[in-house]
Amino acid sequence: MPFGEQPAYLRVAEDLRQQITDGTLPPHTRLPSQATIRARYGVSDTVALEARKVLMAEGLVEGRSGSGTYVRERPVQRAICRSGYRTLGECSPFRQEQADERVRGTWEGRSDRAEASVAVAERLRIEVAEPVMCTQYVFRVAGEPTMLSTSWEPLRLTGRTPVMLPEQGPLAGRGVVERMAAIDVVVDNMSEEVGARPALAAEARLLGGLAGHPVLVVARTFRAGGVPVETADVVVPADRFRLAYHLPVR
Repeated sequence: MPFGEQPAYLRVAEDLRQQITDGTLPPHTRLPSQATIRARYGVSDTVALEARKVLMAEGLVEGRSGSGTYVRERPVQRAICRSGYRTLGECSPFRQEQADERVRGTWEGRSDRAEASVAVAERLRIEVAEPVMCTQYVFRVAGEPTMLSTSWEPLRLTGRTPVMLPEQGPLAGRGVVERMAAIDVVVDNMSEEVGARPALAAEARLLGGLAGHPVLVVARTFRAGGVPVETADVVVPADRFRLAYHLPVR
């Protein structure tokens, strides 16, 4: 294949993508069948199938059992604001993850004792399999699931204290900074790393999307000095939301 020339399945996918983008194939329209694609573009069944797979991987179409493949309704993308100016004290878990004060969100969470995985142990700078408190949240706005959060706190730090369970006790739901301050741990910095990957099946079920569609993952760690006291993965469906940062300039 000459340099720069696209494979046939990508050329077919590009043409179909353009038809979806310009409205020739509007949402809920059935995508041309494999036989139609084969005849229209003069390609093989394999090429037609691969072109449809590309569009499905991009989230432009979806398969309906026994019916065919249809153009998906494209949601209007909204911002999830994360700001360096936010007040972390006296804030709920939702307020930690959603800094836009105009938004009124709800959440549900569950905490369980667990053993630190290799990745979690590295982020918390503890031993693999060391006890941690794992808390899982589902956040919603107007009833719509917007993000998931799974956090881990080392029980060597919070075990047998009033703040061991983030959603129970005298400081339930008050946020990492205030909870840690109650046990004389001063949280003074936080880092975030943002990446993207396909959604896992369990994540897609909770977020109302499809497995394999892209999600943004924010790996966040709170520290007291250089000591990590909590780390979390925040998962956001990338087709519905974008992350908007407002950071101070020093």
